[in-house]
Amino acid sequence: MAIKVEEYIREDASNPYKEWFDGLSSQVAAKVTVAKLRMELGNTSSIKWFDGMGEYVIDWGPGYRIYLAKDGDTFIVLFGGGTKRGQQRDIDKAKALLVEYKARKKAMTTKSSNKHKG
Repeated sequence: MAIKVEEYIREDASNPYKEWFDGLSSQVAAKVTVAKLRMELGNTSSIKWFDGMGEYVIDWGPGYRIYLAKDGDTFIVLFGGGTKRGQQRDIDKAKALLVEYKARKKAMTTKSSNKHKG
């Protein structure tokens, strides 16, 4: 079962995942790329779900994490993540991005339904 995995793009066109990913060493970037491919192929066994979002744990090195949300059949990568050491800070960032994502989606849905009423 293939899963669509998208990176969250903020209203100002910034991409928190890309910003994080671009700062990784090539070795870590390769591990993260494999993790993303596994998600796309439907392997979600490394994701722990809590508070409406997921944490994909890469059991290597300092324990890298990728934070995401599920939206229908799509995974939205909210925030690239970090390591076990900064886990709470990273979770807080991802939660804030999830709130932002949901608010933007709701606003777009409201705009769209208002267009059809007029």
